[in-house]
Formats: sequence, C-alpha cells, structure tokens
Amino acid sequence: MKRRKIGMEKRRLFIGWLFLLPAAIMIFIFCFYPMFQAILLSLKGGNGKQALWTLQNYARIWKDKTFRQCLFNTVFYLVVQVPLMLVLALMLAQLLNNPKLRFRGLFRTMIFLPCATSLVSYSMIFKSLFADRGLINVILEGIGLSPVPWFQQAWPARFVIILALIWRWTGYNMVFYLAGLQNIDYSIYEAARIDGASARQQFFRITIPLLKPTILLTAIMSTSGTLQLFDESVNLTAGGPGKMSMTLAHYIFNISFVETPKFSYAAALSVFILVCVAVLSFIQMKVGDKRD
Repeated sequence: MKRRKIGMEKRRLFIGWLFLLPAAIMIFIFCFYPMFQAILLSLKGGNGKQALWTLQNYARIWKDKTFRQCLFNTVFYLVVQVPLMLVLALMLAQLLNNPKLRFRGLFRTMIFLPCATSLVSYSMIFKSLFADRGLINVILEGIGLSPVPWFQQAWPARFVIILALIWRWTGYNMVFYLAGLQNIDYSIYEAARIDGASARQQFFRITIPLLKPTILLTAIMSTSGTLQLFDESVNLTAGGPGKMSMTLAHYIFNISFVETPKFSYAAALSVFILVCVAVLSFIQMKVGDKRD
C-alpha cells in the first residue's frame, strides 16, 4: 500500500508538470528568450555581423538629454499617480463593501468599466475632452475661467495623462481590495465595535494591516505598469509638447521604429527599465512583507 501510494503521488506530480509544460515553454519562448536576446543586443555596437561587444550603449544612456527628460516624466507619473490611484481605490472598496449600501453591484460595475475600455478608445475620448474647444475648456469658460491649452504646455499635458491613468486603473485595483475585504471575517469588526473602536480606528488598525498583502501586490503591479507606460503617451499627447510628456517606453519605440533605428541602444534602455522594475519590486517586497 505504501509503494502504491508513492506511485500515485509521483503520477500526480508527473501529470501536474505535464499540464504546466506547454505554458512554461510558451513563456520561455515569448518572454525569457527575447529578454535574453535583448540583453545580448544591448552589449553590441555596430550593425549586422560587424557588431562588436561593448558597453557603449549603457555609457550613452546618462549623456542622453531626451532619456533624462523621459525618465523624469516616467518617475513623475509613478510618484504622483500610483499613490493617488491606490488610495482612491482603497477608499472606494471600503465604501462599496458596506452591506447596507444599496445598488452596490451597479456602482462596482460602473467603477470597473473603464478598465475594460480599449486603451486607444479611452485615450481618444480624453483627447477630445481636453481639446482646445473640448468639454473641459467649455466648462472652464462657463464658470469664468480662462481655457487651458492642455496639450501645448508640459505640465497640463502631464496632468491629463495622470488623470487618464487614475480614471482607467482605479477600478481595476478596487476589485483586488474588494476581494481582500470580503475575506476579512466580519466578526473582527463586531468585536472591535463592542470594544469601542471608532470607524477610523477599525480602518487603520484592522483593515489596513489585514489588507497589507493585497496593497503590496497592487503597488508592485502599478509600479511595473507605470514604468512601462506607453499607450497614454503615444495616443494622448504624442509625447508633446516636444518630448516633455514622453515616457521611457515611448522613447524606446521611437528610436526603434520611428527615427533612424538604433536597436542596440533601445535594447539597453529596455534592460534599464527591467532593472528598475526588479529593484523597485524587491524594495517594495522587503518593506511591505514583514513575515518572518
């Protein structure tokens, strides 16, 4: 019986790996192999068979003024947009988790719907809203304020991108927080209420600590997504005015396919983003995960 049991366990393990194998092969082919090739390409200078091994591409990064501008833009979006979005998503999740709230399902669906919108479609909607004679400027003129040239100035253009990102991704993160809140036993809140804890104390002493793994997950995903931000920069502002709102991913696309192709340098920039994502994710894991 013992030998039979061991045989069944090995069989189950084999079947499990058999099911995982196709996905693992696809991930290797389409993710890890291109990543490895990009790292090799970033270490080469020249074209074709005449390419030589060099670190010139990495030395060039910090001398590139456009890169520094794009890095500033991307970090600015990360520092401003991600905290605002996560705090708003947590507040909405807490509000919509109230069992006494009517039409909770409708509100949840309405807030999540922007996430299901096509990236290009919602970018075009925001572009029309913030156009020179768009709805936003018409409203500003209606209340006696001067219209704003949203896409002709750097800071207004960045503000539009941040607003668009918050509008689209808040509902996505809210769903994670809702799932986490519904896994918290309601009796914990009842016991805290009996002990005299206020709603504010319950939120900061119970909800936040128990949601820490979910908050950490959404922070890592949002950080990674913002560092790779592309669609909004391309479709909303086209990186303008000039390149004052362009992101790193948009810059990599430009030097690969729009301007004279510089694939080795673009690969070096891609590796730079990969390292940034890995380092920030590691820091967030170390800071946020306090388990022994």
